[in-house]
Amino acid sequence: MPDVLSTWIAQLAAQLGVDPTHVDRTLLLDVARDAAHGVARPAAPLTTFLVGYAAGLRGGGVDAVSSAAAVAQRLAAEQPPKTDDGPSAG
Repeated sequence: MPDVLSTWIAQLAAQLGVDPTHVDRTLLLDVARDAAHGVARPAAPLTTFLVGYAAGLRGGGVDAVSSAAAVAQRLAAEQPPKTDDGPSAG
């Protein structure tokens, strides 16, 4: 029996006309995690959206997603350390 996330991805992909076999769930969750921890929690969904949007503009496909994800992860890792109040001023 598929897990709820796999079912959701399959349903959403079908409605959006996207091939769900090209969705790298682990990569996108890693990008979201890195943005949430390296930038701020609200950055996670915005970052994954921008990764997908950029990949789509570049013709889509696994390579385009991987390339855009790598950029997002690199930028998230380069963010200054956060203080207890959120991202550091800078």
